[in-house]
Amino acid sequence: MNLNTETKRKLREMAAGDLLTAFESQDDVVSMSLSIEARIELAVDHAHGLFLNTKSHGLIRRAKLRYPQADLRKVDRVEERGLNQALLAQLATCHFIELNRNLVFQGFTGSGKSYLACAVAKQACVHSYRTGYVRMPDLEEEWQQSVNKPLGVQKLLRKYANY
Repeated sequence: MNLNTETKRKLREMAAGDLLTAFESQDDVVSMSLSIEARIELAVDHAHGLFLNTKSHGLIRRAKLRYPQADLRKVDRVEERGLNQALLAQLATCHFIELNRNLVFQGFTGSGKSYLACAVAKQACVHSYRTGYVRMPDLEEEWQQSVNKPLGVQKLLRKYANY
């Protein structure tokens, strides 16, 4: 779709650069047979996908995950490790968050608890939930530092209540 420079400038000014990119990426030969409504729908779908992708990547980055590449679909040796494949699939839906349920992973050192926690947190980010990763020793240190500050404990509790 050929847009004039003034229209392009206005789209960028409105922070609709993804939409502009979607319009520009449409192949005129292929999309000529489509109605203007269909072309706009395709462009908006493309821009919305980019928006959601950018949003989830930002949430993952701000979560400060130990293993940001962790993925529930790539958990290996499920049966050997005593993991329930159906439960992993259920965790991937993030329905437990809507039910206000907590997750607790327990196991021996090196059994993959941190990886699983990061994989679930990453999946929650993909579902647009804010997450955070903190190790217990780091949380304890943060707690000790907040006790010595005025209103420190309340601020710390508010910080973690947002996740």
